[in-house]
Amino acid sequence: MAKIKIKQVKSKINSNKRQKRTLEALGIKKMQQVVEHEDTPQIMGMINKVKHLVAVEGA
Repeated sequence: MAKIKIKQVKSKINSNKRQKRTLEALGIKKMQQVVEHEDTPQIMGMINKVKHLVAVEGA
């Protein structure tokens, strides 16, 4: 599987609780933090829910 890098680029302050918990499930705790995950359908679905808050490389 290919690896993708996910970086939070926008604040989660005005996001709803579900979006905040999705970021936590991806392993993102702070602004500008980069995490690396496998390119699976589950991860891509999570990214799709918070696509306005993150930037993705390698996808």
